[in-house]
Amino acid sequence: MSSASISVQAHRPAGLDLVRRLKDPALLLLPALAFLAFIYLLPLIDLIRISVSGPSWSSYFARVFAIPLYWDSLVRTMQISVTVAGLCLLFGYPTALLIHRSRGIAQVLIATAIVLPYFIAILIRTYAWMVLLGRNGPINKLLVSIGILSEPVQLLFNRGTVLLGMTAVLLPLMVLTIYSSVARLDQSLARAALASGAGPIAAFWRVMLPLTLPGMGAGFLLVFVAAIGFFITPTLLGGPGDQMFAMHITQQADSVTSEGFLQALGVVLLTITLAVVAVAGRFLGFEFIWGGRKLTEAAPRATDRHTGDAGRRSFGASVADAIGWPLLRLFGRLPASCGTWTVRLMGGLVIAVLILPIIVVMIISFSSASYLTFPPPGFSLRWYEQFFSDSNWMRAFWTSLVVAAMSAAIAIALGASAALGIVRSNIRGKSAIMLLLVSPIIVPPVVLGLSLYSLFLRFDLVGSVFGLAAAHAIGGLPIVVVILSASLQGVDTRLEQAAAVHGASSLTVFRLVTLPAIMPGLAAATFFAFLHSFDELVLTLFLSSAQLKTLPLMLWGDVNYRLNPVLAVVSTLEVLLVIAGLVLARPVLATSRKATSQ
Repeated sequence: MSSASISVQAHRPAGLDLVRRLKDPALLLLPALAFLAFIYLLPLIDLIRISVSGPSWSSYFARVFAIPLYWDSLVRTMQISVTVAGLCLLFGYPTALLIHRSRGIAQVLIATAIVLPYFIAILIRTYAWMVLLGRNGPINKLLVSIGILSEPVQLLFNRGTVLLGMTAVLLPLMVLTIYSSVARLDQSLARAALASGAGPIAAFWRVMLPLTLPGMGAGFLLVFVAAIGFFITPTLLGGPGDQMFAMHITQQADSVTSEGFLQALGVVLLTITLAVVAVAGRFLGFEFIWGGRKLTEAAPRATDRHTGDAGRRSFGASVADAIGWPLLRLFGRLPASCGTWTVRLMGGLVIAVLILPIIVVMIISFSSASYLTFPPPGFSLRWYEQFFSDSNWMRAFWTSLVVAAMSAAIAIALGASAALGIVRSNIRGKSAIMLLLVSPIIVPPVVLGLSLYSLFLRFDLVGSVFGLAAAHAIGGLPIVVVILSASLQGVDTRLEQAAAVHGASSLTVFRLVTLPAIMPGLAAATFFAFLHSFDELVLTLFLSSAQLKTLPLMLWGDVNYRLNPVLAVVSTLEVLLVIAGLVLARPVLATSRKATSQ
């Protein structure tokens, strides 16, 4: 054998190894990770750098905590967030049970009533409460008609309306989180408890409640983290004494002299959020953020799984025993119908709170009155004609469509690649990578908008369509990754392997086997990424310009200065858009329910 052939053989394994590496699905993660590194992590790091760039690293932070206005606002934010999370848990648990116990068309209708508001923009849902609680709104008129009030009063701009509005906005998140936990329960355990002589309340307290404590904890923490960064609802429904911490960031953003101190405000809010998530991840696992199971290369052993379940049941039962025996003795003899009617009444109240404002706004959009009132004195299409004939509204509408389409395209391209990399590769640390991919959903939008503003100024992207679309894609990417990862996990890999064995290339396997299987999920992910961008307001407030106005930005300006039925028209069109998207996503949601119940 010649030395040349020996040399070729010696180099062949290295070449083959390079080919294998190029075909490694883990490489598909690189585009999404590079995108997030530049447009998400880098601005946040720069935000932290500016916040510590004072005379000393802590000078701006010392000022934040030394000024009573900001300290009081921070304490108030914690109090409101905990209260809202508690209210959501109180009303969300019975609603999740109501969905679980319903059957057939009733279950579909109840679930739709919960899911529909979840995808409607926060600004529109808050505007609906402004209509409902206004001086000419239905609640004031009802109270006057039954004699509780002699004349309409101001029901808005107080702590109660802030709590009501935020609870109504975040309730669907709590319900969906708890329902996913309830749906995974082994129903034979509750039946065994009843067969052993336990009453229905005792069976609930000793079996169902302990097993659903992780879901309750995940829901509470998700709502709490979301409430910490709330900005829209407190601004529109609250008074001067209800200002939350995120509101100070937007108020200071226009001040040229606040650089450094403004970034310190953002870092404080970000640090609190990340600290809460870190503590939650320590006890619940970070999977609670995306509502999935741990992404590992191999399934856990059966013995480990059973041991873990037993441990959770034991811990949950211990907690229930410690706090619940007095209640159990008090209510243990009540008939099962008491619990059934409690679930129905509380669940019905939640559905009314979520759906009624939307229905009222849709009816007002057809009002013939020249001002905002309910019920309308007559019905007309005058406000629809005004909306479609107003050049400012239509320009904002088309701008939102273009930005949302570009943002969805970016999110789909990067998210689909990342989902394939997560699901199909054997890379280590999948859960950590997934956490990075979905982490934008836990960062307060005002903090993200503030951090992006500095980066966009540097690259002259403020007020540009592409820059706004790229910023919106930061939030659309987690949606795409979560939906497509779930869809890919439902694909039978043996079909892909069979196609590859018969000579099909990786691209051909994806095009002819994988893509048709995940098409419903891809369509749903595209729509929800589009909808996320179409509804996005907070980032747009930081990154738009006088020449670039989106529909939410126009809506925000009008809500702050005047309330008229044109806003109800915009809200109605949004609701119809969401309904169309949910119909489109129905196959994916059905698949997710089947996967959850298994």
